[in-house]
Amino acid sequence: MTPQPPLFQSFFLAGFECSSHRNMSRRRLDMIAATRHDLLALEDYSQLSEHGIRTARDGLRWHLIETTPGQYDWSSLLPMLRAAEAVRTQVIWDLCHYGWPDDLDVFSPAFVDRFAAFAAAFARLHVEETGRPPFVCPVNEMSFVAFAGGDMARSSPHTRGRGMELKRNLVRAAIAATRAVRAAAPGARFACIDPLINIVPRHAGEEAAVRAHNASQWQAWDMVAGREAPELGGSEDMLDVIGVNYYWNNQWLHDSQPLSVFDSGRYRPFRDLLAEAAARYAPRPLFIAETSIEGTPRPTWLRYVTEETLAAAASGVPVHGVCLYPVISHHGWDDDRYCPNGLLELTPLHGRRQVHRPLAEELARLQGQAAKALMGERRAAMR
Repeated sequence: MTPQPPLFQSFFLAGFECSSHRNMSRRRLDMIAATRHDLLALEDYSQLSEHGIRTARDGLRWHLIETTPGQYDWSSLLPMLRAAEAVRTQVIWDLCHYGWPDDLDVFSPAFVDRFAAFAAAFARLHVEETGRPPFVCPVNEMSFVAFAGGDMARSSPHTRGRGMELKRNLVRAAIAATRAVRAAAPGARFACIDPLINIVPRHAGEEAAVRAHNASQWQAWDMVAGREAPELGGSEDMLDVIGVNYYWNNQWLHDSQPLSVFDSGRYRPFRDLLAEAAARYAPRPLFIAETSIEGTPRPTWLRYVTEETLAAAASGVPVHGVCLYPVISHHGWDDDRYCPNGLLELTPLHGRRQVHRPLAEELARLQGQAAKALMGERRAAMR
C-alpha cells in the first residue's frame, strides 16, 4: 500500500462556527460575529497554532458579501483570510453554511446560478490574495439542511415536506460551484461534508423505516458522484474529499433518545461507521469534519473519537484528521443558552480566549498518540 501524503497541515483541525441561517424564529444568525471571530481572527488562529492546530474550517457569510446580485463586498471576509495567511494556517472555507441572501429562493434555478458565480468570484479572490487555489466546502451538510429546513421547518427555508426537493437543488448548486471553482482556480480541493448516523429500531415494526432513514445519509454524496439522480449533473470526479460529522448523539433509537457508547449491543463503534463510508467512496480521503460534546465530557469524547479514528486508520481507512467543531464555545442558535463545547471559551481575557484546560491537556496527549500511530502506519506501508 502506498501511503497517501497528508491532506492537512495538522492531524487535528479546528472549526469556527459560521452558521448564518435564519433560526426557528426567523432571526438571522451570524455566528462568526456572535463569537467575535471576525474581530479576533488573527488572535484566534495564533492561539490555535500554540496548540499544534495548523488547519481550520471557517466560513464565508454570503448574505453579507452579495447584498446586490452579482456585486461582491469582501470586507467581511478579507480580515479572516489575511489573518489565516499571516499565521500560515490552512483553511477549508465553507461557501454556504446554512445561510444565503434573503432575495434568493433556495428551490429555484437562480439559486444554483448565483451560487456558482459567487463561488467562482471567491476562487479568483483567493488566488489573488494567496497565490494558491482554495480548499472549499461548497454546501455544508446538505442532508441536514434538507431535513431541518426542508422537512421540519426548524431553520431556513422553514418548509415541511420539501426535504428531497431541497436536497436535490443544494446538490445542483454544490456541483455547479465545484465546476465554477475548478474553472477559476485549477487545483482547488473540495470537501463534501455530511453527518454519519446510525438509527436503531425499537421493535420489528420500525425496521423498514429505520433502514430507509439510515440509507438516506448517503444520498447527497451519491448524488454529487452521479450514482443517484445523475440528471443533477453529478459525476465521480465531482466528489473529492469526504468529510463526516459525528457527535455524541449521532446514534439513536428511532424516535427516541441517543444511544450510549456503552450500549454494546446497539451502538456501532465509530471505526465501523468510518470503514463503511471509506469502502463506499474508496479511494477518496476522509476526515472527521465536526465532533464535540458539551461540558466536562469534552476530553473523554475527543479521546473516544480520536482512538476510534486511529483504529480505523490502522485497518486501512484513509482518514486524515479530526476537527474540533466548534473550537469556540458559543450561545445556542434558538435559545441563546451558553454551549460549553469548545477548546476555547467565548469571552476573551486581555484579547485572548480562555482555554478549557482539561480538553487542551487531552488534545496534547492525543497529538502525541496520533503522531506515533500514523508514523508507524507510514513505515509499515513503505516496507
